[in-house]
Amino acid sequence: MTADLSPTAEQIRDARAHLAAIDPALAAIEAVTPEFPWRTAVPGFAGLLRLIVYQQVSLASAGAIWSRVEAGLGEVSPAKVLALEDVDLQGMGLSRPKVRYARAIAEAHVSGLCDLNALRHMSDDEASAALMAVRGIGRWTAETYLMFCEGRLDVFPAGDVALQEAMRWTDRAEIRPNEKQAYARAEAWKPYRAVAAHLLWRCYGAVKKGEIPPF
Repeated sequence: MTADLSPTAEQIRDARAHLAAIDPALAAIEAVTPEFPWRTAVPGFAGLLRLIVYQQVSLASAGAIWSRVEAGLGEVSPAKVLALEDVDLQGMGLSRPKVRYARAIAEAHVSGLCDLNALRHMSDDEASAALMAVRGIGRWTAETYLMFCEGRLDVFPAGDVALQEAMRWTDRAEIRPNEKQAYARAEAWKPYRAVAAHLLWRCYGAVKKGEIPPF
């Protein structure tokens, strides 16, 4: 059984309190945003492949495809992926590009180019760089992997549109920040940028669901 690397509820509450104390603008969001669980996924090859499957498709479609991938592979491992032909992987619902990415991830892990089991012993920057060295892995994927699969507290996927929109609410801005601006703004939230991201996502979702009034 894989250990749960995500922070505890107490750690999240402490981090939220810290963020509210250091940033008055974020404090207004924090005060009305409900508690949230950490978004978790299994670390290693299966967790990274799942992130790839879920990219650029609806949650319902991604869930169905992932179920077929799990059933088709039996064990979600690099060896299982590399043992199959492209047509077999496509038969599970993977697009041609995602088949290439799945193979690239599997080959990188097996060759040692990006040993997914070793990432947790690297710094955030080192781990991000190792992931982005693999074909098909961009910065957003690397950062969300480190956040969801390894429970890291200080990564921030600034390219995420929902995060950018919630940041616009936070700063009462007319235009949401671009990726570069979002990274710069999030510097103030170190060493809990991942908690800030979860807070902003939860705020965004709560507004969309009508749980809290819009900003």
